[in-house]
Amino acid sequence: MIADKMKGMVANSSAIRAMFEEGTRMAELYGAENVYDFSLGNPNVPAPASVKRAIIELLDEEDPVVLHGYTNSNSGYADVRQTVADSLNRRFGTSFEGKNIIMTVGAAGGLNVILKTLLNPGDEVITFAPYFGEYRSYVNNYDGVLVEVSPDTATFQPRLTEFEAKITPRTRAVIVNTPNNPTGVVYSEDTIKRLAAIMDAKQREYGTDIYLISDEPYRELVYDGVEVPYLTKYYDNTIVGYSYSKSLSLPGERIGYLVIPDEAADSETVLLAANVATRILGFVNAPTLQQKVVAKCIDEETDISFYDRNRETLYNGLKECGFTCIKPEGAFYLFVKSPVEDEKAFCAAAKKYHILMVPGSSFACPGYVRLAYCVAHETIVNSLPKFRELAKEYF
Repeated sequence: MIADKMKGMVANSSAIRAMFEEGTRMAELYGAENVYDFSLGNPNVPAPASVKRAIIELLDEEDPVVLHGYTNSNSGYADVRQTVADSLNRRFGTSFEGKNIIMTVGAAGGLNVILKTLLNPGDEVITFAPYFGEYRSYVNNYDGVLVEVSPDTATFQPRLTEFEAKITPRTRAVIVNTPNNPTGVVYSEDTIKRLAAIMDAKQREYGTDIYLISDEPYRELVYDGVEVPYLTKYYDNTIVGYSYSKSLSLPGERIGYLVIPDEAADSETVLLAANVATRILGFVNAPTLQQKVVAKCIDEETDISFYDRNRETLYNGLKECGFTCIKPEGAFYLFVKSPVEDEKAFCAAAKKYHILMVPGSSFACPGYVRLAYCVAHETIVNSLPKFRELAKEYF
């Protein structure tokens, strides 16, 4: 018999992963070229050539016992952490040191590490709908309580009045994800400043520390000159989680980092605890070869032209079909309003045309569907006639 907590998690297992598995099944039945799978944010762009070169160089040059062994610190190689800190300082005008960086098993691993570090049973973590559905499971892992702020479907910027009202003495952390999955919206600098002011005031009111956790796997994927504010510059108690899954197209390699600045409350203790959490969660340390690889590729710039072309083609194509959607500023997702209230029924109708989408209820925003456009451009072009057929059922 499995644990009671796992029963609920199994029952609410990721709709994204389930849809991806359905896409694999349908591809076997109808041929991959006849299935239009927009379910999973799995980059279709290969990793830069520099990644392959870095792997070859490391395998040729490094002592294999050291390269594939445990790191001295659970937080990762000291030289890699310093390289990451130096890069952030150059790009964002920060003043991090290597000690402020913890290398992690992707962004998901980093979120679990920091939530394990911070949460006591019953502590509350606030996030803004729509949000990545795994946040609920991550918080639940440590007996925390996830508190949702309802979505503003006009702009998909956070509802800050509701946010302020939902902060309590039990609020331990706030998770923000910008550029956002599933909407592609970037939270504006004005939004960030107002959010930080609210959190500062609530810390003073309650005499507590409230940490702002910035989940940033899509930071480099932005369009039309949009800038993503670096949140440690606006709020002292900010902790940043990053992943190279999207920027370097390395989702299966599971490599990322946490930034825990000196300005954060009890930063030395938090850093020590996060180092220990990395070990006791079973990660032990982030993958050693990939730590060295990303350090060698630290200045690699993400080529977003492929995603931008897909964004324009899919957005314009769906608008022409009559669908309503907000144009994404970042990431590689399009969040489309369902033409019927029950978006799961809309997803089911789309499957008749071999189109796979994820229902918005998976992101605490029913009435919408998410399409991941990190697919071959031909997939998007070939899907548009099918979308037109689907649209005829509703418009």
